[in-house]
Amino acid sequence: MLGRKTILGVAAVLVIGLLLASQSLSQPEQRGQRGGPGGRQFDPARMRQMMEQRMREQLGATEQEWKVLGSRVTKVAELGRQTSGFGRGGMMFGMGGRRGGPGGPGGNRFGGGRPGAPDREPTAVEKAQEQLRTVLEDTSATPDQIKTQLTALRKARETAKQQLAAAQQKLREIITVRQEATLVMMGMLD
Repeated sequence: MLGRKTILGVAAVLVIGLLLASQSLSQPEQRGQRGGPGGRQFDPARMRQMMEQRMREQLGATEQEWKVLGSRVTKVAELGRQTSGFGRGGMMFGMGGRRGGPGGPGGNRFGGGRPGAPDREPTAVEKAQEQLRTVLEDTSATPDQIKTQLTALRKARETAKQQLAAAQQKLREIITVRQEATLVMMGMLD
C-alpha cells in the first residue's frame, strides 16, 4: 500500500500539471505558437527588431549611437554564426530540411517559402553547407565527393573567420571599454 506522503506527492504533481496545462492552452499566443487558430505566425523581422533593441539596451547605446554601432554588431553576429557551424543551415539541425523543414518543398533554407521571411542570397558558407548536405543525403555519394564538399565548406568557413576578425576590429574601433566587455561576455568579441 502506498504511503500517505506518496499519495499527497502524486496528487500535488497532478494538480500542478493540470494548472500548467490549462494555462498553456488558454494562452497560446504568449507561448509563441506558430499558426493555428488563435496562434501567431513567426515574424523574423519582429524577432530581429526585438533582438536589436535588447542588444542596444545591453550595450547602453543611444538611438543615435546605434545607427552606427548596429550594423557592425549585426555583421559580427552573422559572421560568428557562419564560422560556428550552428547558424542558418547548420548541419546539426538541418539534415531533415529536404523532408519538410525550411528547405523542403515550397521554400529554401534562406527565407523563401516562410511567411514573413524575405528571400535573400545565401552566404558562401550556407551554399557550401547545402552542397555538402545534398551529397550526404545521396546514399550513392563516393567518399571523394563528400571530401570535396567538406573541403569547400571548411574553406568557406575559413574565409568567414577572416571576415569576422576584420569586422570585430572595425567594431572595436567605435565602442567603449564597457561595451567591449559586454560583447566579450556575449561571445561576440574575443
